[in-house]
Amino acid sequence: MPTTTAPPDFFDVADLAAETYRRFAAAFPILRVTTEPPEGESWLTGRRLAEDEGMRALVLARQAQAMEATQNAAPRPDVVAMEVLHQYAFVACLAMSGPWYLERRVPRLEPDGVGYDETRGALALVPSRITVLPDDPAAALPGVRTVPDEEALRAELRAAVAAHLAPLLTAFTPLLRRGPRGMWGVATDELADGLGYLGDLLGDRPAAARAANVLLPGDTPPFSGAARYRADGGRVRHNCCLYYTFPSARLCASCPRLR
Repeated sequence: MPTTTAPPDFFDVADLAAETYRRFAAAFPILRVTTEPPEGESWLTGRRLAEDEGMRALVLARQAQAMEATQNAAPRPDVVAMEVLHQYAFVACLAMSGPWYLERRVPRLEPDGVGYDETRGALALVPSRITVLPDDPAAALPGVRTVPDEEALRAELRAAVAAHLAPLLTAFTPLLRRGPRGMWGVATDELADGLGYLGDLLGDRPAAARAANVLLPGDTPPFSGAARYRADGGRVRHNCCLYYTFPSARLCASCPRLR
């Protein structure tokens, strides 16, 4: 699994966060990543998406228009909701799993610690804390949490992702008409798929897939099921993206409906 060694001259947790995401952002040149707080009406944060019904309705309406324009058919409301939840959750999960995979560091992002400003194409990632292993050069910084081993670090990542996504899953449950297991299956998919995507960018999807399988072995509630990557790097998702409901669409290779 890729690792990097950070220089030992961090000043504080904010400085560490900026350095961590500077390296993370290098893998995603289309994003402008900032660690400044996402303050202002132009920012869509996880908290606003979960708690502001008016904002959520606006985001859903815009997504419905975009999907109708590209698919030449009006999408069902649950299809729109699944796409909006996917787009947010995929990025939020990757913002925590990416540093874990790349540098053995887990940023904990609160719901208002992730924000997207469409007008500027900016992604704000502001960790409330960062968890590292004892041999990390940043371990002695005030405010940095240390855990004893790799399994504890994986547990911290799962806990951070679960805490971040829980309000979103609650808000989207009525729109998707799924029970808790189905909703946490969405979380499982987003966390696992993000690591596979990162593996593709790095040119070693099998290694990222193995890491996802260890992270999500299938007995780590509230996540529903395992990552279940195959040796070739493919996997079957727990949830369907629902794009099959469009007249011209086909089932994707990872769709559970193919089983």
